Amino acid sequence: MNSFLTNDFLLQNDFAKKLYHDFAKKLPIIDYHNHLSPKQISQDTKFKNITQVWLYGDHYKWRAMRAFGIDEKYITGNATDKEKFLKWAEVVPYTIKNPLFHWTALELKAYFDIDEILTPENAEEIYEKTSKILQQKSHSANGLLKMQNVESLCTTDDPADSLEHHIAILNDANKVKTFPTFRPDNSFAVENVASYNQYLSKLEVVANINIDNYDDLLKALESRIYFFNDNGGRLSDHGFEQLYFFEENIYDINSLFDKIKNMQSLSSEEVAFFKFKTVIELCKMYHKVGWTQQFHLGAIRNNNKRLLDELGPDTGFDSIGDFSQARALSGVLNTLDSTNQLAKTIVYNLNPADSEVFATMVGNFNDGTIKGKMQYGAAWWFLDQKDGMEKQINALSNLGLLSCFVGMLTDSRSFLSFPRHEYFRRILCNAIGTDVENGELPADEAFLGKIVSDICYHNAKNYFNFK
Repeated sequence: MNSFLTNDFLLQNDFAKKLYHDFAKKLPIIDYHNHLSPKQISQDTKFKNITQVWLYGDHYKWRAMRAFGIDEKYITGNATDKEKFLKWAEVVPYTIKNPLFHWTALELKAYFDIDEILTPENAEEIYEKTSKILQQKSHSANGLLKMQNVESLCTTDDPADSLEHHIAILNDANKVKTFPTFRPDNSFAVENVASYNQYLSKLEVVANINIDNYDDLLKALESRIYFFNDNGGRLSDHGFEQLYFFEENIYDINSLFDKIKNMQSLSSEEVAFFKFKTVIELCKMYHKVGWTQQFHLGAIRNNNKRLLDELGPDTGFDSIGDFSQARALSGVLNTLDSTNQLAKTIVYNLNPADSEVFATMVGNFNDGTIKGKMQYGAAWWFLDQKDGMEKQINALSNLGLLSCFVGMLTDSRSFLSFPRHEYFRRILCNAIGTDVENGELPADEAFLGKIVSDICYHNAKNYFNFK
């Protein structure tokens, strides 16, 4: 099956082609949110075959394989890597109209110069060819990143992480700059008091603080924030179904913490209050050190309890949720803004019904102190496809300033996922080029080219200020 990819893929008019090829295509990548392994970057891992770098941990592909009727043995089970790849190849032609069809073609072409659709007929040949190429230095973990002109990236890391691999990378000029992102969700995951107390024990060790009360918890977290900051960290990240907000202190936070330490379960409202208070305190710390905070909102996780028990979390059983978002988001941002402790903020939504809600909400808290201080984040997860990107671009354009947007990210666990930046850049250029062709924007190549290059690279470069 011949590839549909051309140099002008997704570029539907001459102005769009000029914007992409002259202003977007060659820009470096700043990937400020992903789930790559810092250990693999530090050790410059060479992958034995394409399955290891492409299918391991990729729940997008796993969901498609299950939908196609592929047995779990060939997804997360004990089949060989080659068998898993061959099963994936059976599915690929039938992913048409799903972003996996485009991503698969883009990735095979970008990293292996394979300009054909993966099918059962060519799968074995492609498996052998790509696995051989992956043994070359050019296709090590850092080699793959450099092939896509990745200037810097941010992984997602727990406060209790030692950051040993990040430290090694920062001291090695041959490695792609890799910065930690502070993801403290475990620090307020008090739904299960037994596992939470186990987590506190880990945090005590790395922070060298006995966590006997709530103030001790905050001191331990603050010490880890400074540790992350000393080792290149400039962002935090939170993954919530929804934020929580309380007008009044209806509970005593110290008493709640004492209950937890005494292995007494909290009510659902007490859990929500604990999360709210802790997130507010953390956000004040982020502001103090000059970080950017990220809120990923709207996923309902681990829906399939049977397969969660069998396979564990992050294996492809999450979906879009329909949580109420606006009031709590407004309350949290306003609480921080009222004391001038609102850090630079990126808010991502997963439910497309909330796109305009989020785009207008962040605009309430721009105060003129920082260009693009409040960001309506990139199309995320289930919205990370052509339609979702176009809708995010349009919502931001209609209700905010697209020109201040800090651009795309991969949110991926795969070293082969960086053509998603190319995908976004083509979609962005086509959107602007189409408006020019329709007479809705001036045909000013230099001006619009600068806007495009800012969104694709320069805005992020200035916003995050990585060293």
